[in-house]
Order: sequence, then C-alpha cells, then structure tokens
Amino acid sequence: MALRRLARDTRGVAAVEFAFLAPILILFYFSMVEYCQGYMALKRTGHVASMVADLVSQSDTVTKTQLTDTFAIGGLIMRPFSSATLTQRVSSVTRVNATTYKVDWSVGSGITTKLAAADAGIPDDMLANGESVIIAEANYDYSSPFDQIAPYVTQFKRIAYLRPRTAEVITCTGGC
Repeated sequence: MALRRLARDTRGVAAVEFAFLAPILILFYFSMVEYCQGYMALKRTGHVASMVADLVSQSDTVTKTQLTDTFAIGGLIMRPFSSATLTQRVSSVTRVNATTYKVDWSVGSGITTKLAAADAGIPDDMLANGESVIIAEANYDYSSPFDQIAPYVTQFKRIAYLRPRTAEVITCTGGC
C-alpha cells in the first residue's frame, strides 16, 4: 500500500528534471559566452589590420616612429582583451613585373622578421607593374577566460591590403 502511494506521488518531479537539465543548460550558456568572446577577439584582430593599413595608406611618407605609434593604436582597439599577445607588421610591396614583387620596407611590432615577397600573398590582378600595396598583418593569440576548465589557445591572423592614396609608393625613413 505504501509502495503504491509512493509510485503515484509526483511531488518533486520538477526538481529532478531540473537537476538533469541544469548542467546541460549551464554548459550551453558558458559555451555561447565563450564563442561570443572569441568571435569578438577575431573581429578586433581584423579591425587592427585594416586600421593600420588605412592609416599608413593615407601618407606619402612614414617614419618608423610613426609606425610604432600606429601599432600602439592597435593595442587600444583590442580592448577589453589584453594586447600582450598582439603582433603586427606593416609592409610596402611593389610589383616589378608579372611574376616579381619587391618589398620596399617592412616594420613589425612583436614580429622581428621582415615580410618576404614570396609570403605577401598578393592577388595576381591587384597590381599593375610599378604599383605598390600596403600590407598590414595582425596576429592575436586568444586565450579563453575558462582556461581552468578547458585550456586552449586560438591564434587569429588577419591581413589587410590597401593601395596608397596619395603616392604610387609610400616611402619609409628612420630605419625601416
């Protein structure tokens, strides 16, 4: 008799269902938060690359000091994310002929190597002979705030190509 009464008792069913579903819903919520944070860091990395290319392409000539200041702006764009793992490089590349490109200058922040012409990745139909392009690169190592639960690092790389606006080739002075 007591067993039948216990079998028909439905009090507490909602609490049991909640106990099963709560961990899944909490995991889903934090996964979406993490996805949105990572996507925001990816978009900001793209903004850094396009902003550096845009600022440099507006000049006739730049100095290494001006480029260093421009790189500092990139760190501000990454906020609220830490800019400690942000590396940047801006280069000017000129097309010599149909198969040859020349790197005019290349300056980096956190990247010590200069851009190699073979690594420029310029589309074939982008430049005519004698024309140049500014190539700005931004690399960001995104580290999750949930590293204690699921540690991983995602590396974002974005490249922006812009033609100089006021000169055929932008010159760089001061140790570029």
